Amino acid sequence: MVRNANLNYPQMRRIQSIHFVGIGGSGMSGIAQVLLNQGYSITGSDLKLNSSIDQLKDGGAKIFIGHDQCQVTDADVVVKSSAVDFENVEIKQAFNLNIPVIRRAEMLAELMRFRQSIAVAGTHGKTTTTSLLAAIMAEDGRDPTFIIGGKLNSFGTGAKLGQGKYLIAEADESDASFIHLQPLVAVVTNIDLDHMETYEYDVERLKSTYLNFLHNLPFYGLAVVCADDVTIQKIIKKIGRPLVTYGFSDHSNVQIKDFKSHKHNSEFSLVCSSHDREIPLSLKMPGRHNALNAAAAASVALEEGVSPEVIQRALKNFSGVSRRFEEVLNIENKLRKITYIDDYGHHPNEIKATLEAARVSWPDRKIILVFQPHRFSRTRDLFSEFVSVLSTVDILILLDVYPAGEAPLTGINSEKLSQEICNKSDCHSLYLGI
Repeated sequence: MVRNANLNYPQMRRIQSIHFVGIGGSGMSGIAQVLLNQGYSITGSDLKLNSSIDQLKDGGAKIFIGHDQCQVTDADVVVKSSAVDFENVEIKQAFNLNIPVIRRAEMLAELMRFRQSIAVAGTHGKTTTTSLLAAIMAEDGRDPTFIIGGKLNSFGTGAKLGQGKYLIAEADESDASFIHLQPLVAVVTNIDLDHMETYEYDVERLKSTYLNFLHNLPFYGLAVVCADDVTIQKIIKKIGRPLVTYGFSDHSNVQIKDFKSHKHNSEFSLVCSSHDREIPLSLKMPGRHNALNAAAAASVALEEGVSPEVIQRALKNFSGVSRRFEEVLNIENKLRKITYIDDYGHHPNEIKATLEAARVSWPDRKIILVFQPHRFSRTRDLFSEFVSVLSTVDILILLDVYPAGEAPLTGINSEKLSQEICNKSDCHSLYLGI
C-alpha cells in the first residue's frame, strides 16, 4: 500500500511501482523525488550517475545505469523523458507488456491535479522564478510542494514534498508537453525562439501553444504574464482569463520602479495598482532579468494573499539557485582578482543577460567566457545570435557542442562558431575540442 500519511492526496489507483526512463534529468528526478516521498516504489534508468540520482538512491529508489528491457518488467507505469525516443528498448518493452507509457508532463499533471497548483512557463527565467515563489510560500509557512529544474541552495534540492496545499512547478515548453498541465495559476515569463523544431519553425504555432497552456486555466484561475515581452504583447488580448501583468512597462499591473544593481545585489520597488501601494525590495542577485523574475513571483504571492512584509523578507534572504549566476570561486590578492561564475544559460538572450549582470557586478574586470553550446539544432537555428553575443567578451573558450541526445548536424560545430567570431570581432576566441 502506498503511504500517504497526513496528506489529503489521493492515490493513483492500481499504481505502486513507477519506472522513469531518463531519471537523471532535472525535471524527471524532481517528480521521482516527490513520488518517492509519497511512498511509491521508484525505479529508473539513465546513462550516467549524477547528484540527483545519488539523492534518489539515498531515499530508496533503485537506479540502473544503462537501458535494458528487463528493467521495466515490474513497473505499473513508465514515465518517459523528452530526451528519450520511442525506440528506446525499455519503452518498446513497456509497450510489448501493455504497461502505460506517459510523458513526464502527464505525471506532473497528475501530481498537480489534487493541489493548489502553480505552473511557471517561459523560455527564460522559469527556474529562478519558480524558486523565488517557492521560497516566498515557504517563508509564509505554507510548506509548498515544489518541483524545479535546479537546486535551491537553501533547501539543497530541486524537489520537495510539502504538507501544504500548494504545488509549484516549472512547465516545460521544449516538447510542448506543458499543454497537459491544468494549473490554477499560470505564469509566462517570456516567449522566445527556442526548441523551434518542436513547433515546426512556426512562430504562430509557438504562440498558439502558449495560449493553449493558458486556456487550460479554469475561468476562475489566474494568468500572470510579463508585459515587457514583445510576443506576449501580441497574444495578451486572446488569453481570456483573469490576468495580472508585471514588468518595467508603465502599463504593468505590477511595475518595477527605481531599479538599481550593484555587485551581487539588486534594489527596486514594485508599484502594485490593485494593492495601491509601493513595495521596496532587495535581492542578492544582479540584473534586470532577475528583477523581472522576482516581480513574477511577488505578483503571484500577492494574489495568493501573502503579505508584502513576507515577500520582502523572503527575497532579501533568498540564497539563489545552483548554476544560476552562482559564484563558485573567488580569488583576490595583490597579484590578481579572479571570480568564477557558473551559469546554466545556453540561449543567446540568457547569455546576454548573464554577461550584463557580470559587467554590472565587476565593471573593471575582463570577462573570460568558457561556453559549451547545447544542442546542434539550437546552435544552427541561432548561429548568428550566438556569434553576436559571444563576440562581446574579452576571451572566449568554446567546447564541443553538447548533443543532448541529438545527432550531429553537418557543418554545425563549435570550431565553425569560433572561426566566425574571430572573423567578425576583436574577441580572442579559442576552440578546445573534447
